[in-house]
Amino acid sequence: MDDHKLKVFCSVAETKSFSKASKAMYLTQPAISLQIRSLEEDLGTKLFSRSNKSVSLTETGEILYRHAKKILSYYGAIEKEINEATGLVKGKLMIGASTTLATYYLPNVIVDFKKSYPDILIDFERGNTRKIIDSLLHTRIDLGLVEGVVNDHRLEVEKMDSDELLLIVNSDHPWADRQDISIHEIIDQPYIMREEGSGTRQVVESTLARAGIHAEQLNIAMLLGSTEAIKTAVENGLGISIISGWAVQKEVKFGVLRALSFKDIRFKRDFSLVYQKKSFRTQPAEKFIELLNRTPMAYRI
Repeated sequence: MDDHKLKVFCSVAETKSFSKASKAMYLTQPAISLQIRSLEEDLGTKLFSRSNKSVSLTETGEILYRHAKKILSYYGAIEKEINEATGLVKGKLMIGASTTLATYYLPNVIVDFKKSYPDILIDFERGNTRKIIDSLLHTRIDLGLVEGVVNDHRLEVEKMDSDELLLIVNSDHPWADRQDISIHEIIDQPYIMREEGSGTRQVVESTLARAGIHAEQLNIAMLLGSTEAIKTAVENGLGISIISGWAVQKEVKFGVLRALSFKDIRFKRDFSLVYQKKSFRTQPAEKFIELLNRTPMAYRI
């Protein structure tokens, strides 16, 4: 069914930008403009008001957007029922995942999923939790897998599993063989922190607050934008950090890093499945969620 023009139109309406819609739809900006112009000619009305910074829906654009979302939902329901009737599972699934899940958990899940459903095309985006939430709200992805707390009334949040963050030090650190480390001892150590927007950072800061420690009290040695960068810094003796056990499996196995727990507090976080409340859930999305529910997320060293 030819619903392409409506999808392009909705993408521009939701991102309020032709350039952002082109990225979301994997089309060139001229192609986006051509589809909108064709739709406007078909309907005999302007759908967007354009300015230097953004675009906004006109009155007739608002009418079309309201109905277009319903039409696309109906198309999705029709395709789903036909696929179920014929026994076929096909289509496209757009997934987003925060960094830890995208790097250490999802690759194996996607491999298993493709073995069962080879006709489903998977589009995979990775980024910190804030970026994944933004992609969901702008319908660039169907499902998001994130860590930490999500508070947005437009999104449905389903807890999938929990994980423990662990203290990591290099093998030469004085704490490498200790089993009695108190959380308050980290104040005197050079600490390597994730960037703003990271789900890991969110969990670390909220857990520290429960222990009576504010983030400003930490001796921040550096801010880094990825878990891999943090591991490298810790390996080279530039500080300590708190990250997921998923991320240090190999380094712990080969004795490069040590992963430790605190005696007086645990750094727990939830892994959650997130999607728009009002969005239609496609058959590929439902099949993927079924697999997620059968595949544990938590990792323990």
